[in-house]
Amino acid sequence: MNEDRAAGAKNRRSIVPIAAGASLTARVGEAIRSAIIVGQLAPGALYSVQSLADAFGVSRTPVREALIDLATQGMVRFERNRGVRILETSIHDLEEVFTLRLLLEVPATYRAVEQMNDPALRQLRKEFAAMQRAAQAQDEPVLMRHDRRFHSVILEMSGNRRLAQFVDHLRDLVLTRGASTVGRSRSLEDIVAEHGEILDRVQAGDPHGAAAAMRAHIIHTGKLLIEQEGGDGEALTASWATLLSTAGDSGSHPVVFP
Repeated sequence: MNEDRAAGAKNRRSIVPIAAGASLTARVGEAIRSAIIVGQLAPGALYSVQSLADAFGVSRTPVREALIDLATQGMVRFERNRGVRILETSIHDLEEVFTLRLLLEVPATYRAVEQMNDPALRQLRKEFAAMQRAAQAQDEPVLMRHDRRFHSVILEMSGNRRLAQFVDHLRDLVLTRGASTVGRSRSLEDIVAEHGEILDRVQAGDPHGAAAAMRAHIIHTGKLLIEQEGGDGEALTASWATLLSTAGDSGSHPVVFP
C-alpha cells in the first residue's frame, strides 16, 4: 500500500489541473485516460478519488463519475475502502482486443468503402500523408496519433459511430500496457506501408481488397505484439484464421457484410 501511495504521489506531480467548464466529467475522464496512457498514472498503482481530484484541481464528483465510465471500459477497477486501481493489460487482454478488432474492423472497412465520399477520402489521404511525414521524422507519437485517426475515418464512414468509439477504447487497452512494435519488430516505415495498402484499395473503390488489407494489418500487428509480450502469436494467428472462416470466410475474401 505504501508503494502504491508513493507511486501515486510521484506521478501526480506531472498532472495538469483542469479548468472548470461545461462537460467537466467528460473532460476529467479524457484527462485521466490520457494520464493512464502516457504513464502519469501508473498501471497497477492504487489511487484515492480525493488524491486524483486534488491532482486535477476539481471536486470528487466529476472524478468519481469519470472513473465509473473508465471502469466499464476496463481501464480501472474500484477496490472497496481502498480506492481505484489502474489496470494492467495482460496477454490474454491483447488476444481479446485483436480478436474483437478483426471481427469489427474488417466488415466495417468493407462497408466504409461502399459508402466512401470525397470529404472522407480527402481526410483519409491527409492522415496518411501526416503518417508519412512522421515516419520520415521518426516521430512515433505523432505517427500513432494519425494512425489512430486513419482507422477512425474508415470506421466512421461505415456509418456506425459507436463502433468507432468502441474500437478507439480497445486501442487504449493496448496502449496502457506500453506495448509497441516500433523499433522491435517493425519500423515506422513498415507501419506506414501497411496503411498505404489499405488506402490504395479504398481509393480504388475495392471493398473486398480494402477489407483484406485491413485484416492483414490487424493480424500482423496483433501477432507481433503478442509475441513480443511472451505469447504465442503463431498459434493465435491460426486461431484467428479459423474464427474468421467459421464466421463466413469464403477462402478468398475476408468476412464482410453481404
